[in-house]
Amino acid sequence: MEKIIFFGLAIPILCFVFYLGGTAIMKGFKAKVENKPEKQEENETTDMQSSSDDLSNEIIKLNELLQKGVLTQEEFEKAKKKILEK
Repeated sequence: MEKIIFFGLAIPILCFVFYLGGTAIMKGFKAKVENKPEKQEENETTDMQSSSDDLSNEIIKLNELLQKGVLTQEEFEKAKKKILEK
């Protein structure tokens, strides 16, 4: 009689604990999958911003060299074209 009462209470409790654990794990996997594309988009935008900043800085430096007379107009155009092709 005691075994029937024990199993009658223990089995539903164990099933409930496993159910809660399984749903928590599945929510974690779902959240991980949902957040993954967002981080990729953020990385792409930061990469694009840093590359455009680098390009503009290089062109500014070239322009300064052109203004100082270190570069000719032809050299400036060639260097600018080379930078923009990267």
